[in-house]
Amino acid sequence: MSDRELYCDSCEGVVLFEAPPCVDGHGADCPELICTGCGAAVLIATFAFRAPRLANRRAATRSTTRRAA
Repeated sequence: MSDRELYCDSCEGVVLFEAPPCVDGHGADCPELICTGCGAAVLIATFAFRAPRLANRRAATRSTTRRAA
């Protein structure tokens, strides 16, 4: 189990949170945490964004530009 100190809305303060045994195989990096004070559950979600591809932008700008005849 891993422990973290986070703010708990129910306890209205910084409390120790711990990750329960994870059945999904996350181990210590489990996104589910439980407040040791009141038992409130928290899910920590992370997002990964891919960088936009420059080739797609160049093709889009070329098709929208007009040329004189």
